[in-house]
Amino acid sequence: MSSTRIVKANGIELFVREQGEGPLVLLCHGWPELSYSWRHQIPALAAAGYHVVAPDMRGFGRSQAPADIGAYTVFDTVGDMVGLVNALGADKAVIIGHDWGAPVAWHAAMFRPDMFTAVAGLSVPPPFRGRGRPLDTLRAGGIANFYWQYFQTPGVAEAELERDVALTMRTMLARGFSDPDSLFVTTGRGFLGDAAPDRSLPDWLSEADLAEFVTAYRASGFRGGLNWYRNIDRNWELTAPWQDAQIRQPSLFIAGSDDAVIKGIIGAKRVQDMERVLPDLRRKLIIDGAGHWIQQECADEVNAALIAFLREVAPDR
Repeated sequence: MSSTRIVKANGIELFVREQGEGPLVLLCHGWPELSYSWRHQIPALAAAGYHVVAPDMRGFGRSQAPADIGAYTVFDTVGDMVGLVNALGADKAVIIGHDWGAPVAWHAAMFRPDMFTAVAGLSVPPPFRGRGRPLDTLRAGGIANFYWQYFQTPGVAEAELERDVALTMRTMLARGFSDPDSLFVTTGRGFLGDAAPDRSLPDWLSEADLAEFVTAYRASGFRGGLNWYRNIDRNWELTAPWQDAQIRQPSLFIAGSDDAVIKGIIGAKRVQDMERVLPDLRRKLIIDGAGHWIQQECADEVNAALIAFLREVAPDR
């Protein structure tokens, strides 16, 4: 059974779920999620012989949410994971991330190879730092309605998502984001688009699971998580020293074949070319028919892949 506590790390308080003993494994969730998103992985990895720690990331759930938009850069979020490792009394960890947690994991491995000895990313491929700011690049390509752009102005997305938190979470988790068009915002329809209060949940998500997310987001609001998106261009600027850098530690990538993030021209190319960034990629697992919420939707397959990877890279349990 996992336990919960508050850990002070990198100048803020992080709510964490943890279980097990052995080599440290950090699980970093994405947006709009929580440490609860790893509810199937925490006990499985702990039973396999690992000390598993899943924080509510900065700005999410019961962790602190600094008011300043500038406090949500990749340096801050990776710094939180470095601080968490130190606060837990360890000096090394395997780091695993999904959605926004994947860039945290990839960059943690890139910035601190001495600490993060292996890395796994779910849904989001490793960083390919482009030649220009991402939002500038979108505009130059004639794109003005991508969801990153919709999230930029403080208050706009918050108002939509917080109007009915239960409807918001039901819509986003049940949708699965299998259609790349779902990442574009139609004028007047907002990000949620076809939100319906009677939408049935997929079989991997119970009403009780949904209630965990709804309760948390009613308390926290959405601003903290949205502030991550408001640092996309800033992150590009900060990571200039790592242009074309490789992540040389053992690595693993897992995604669903129906995940919009890896579909389309850009996503598919990043998946195809990721060995350029990950020269020690041990496995690229694309689960047929699965969507974006991969660790919840395909828990058994994800757990098996993660445990096999951990036994290769952190066997001294």
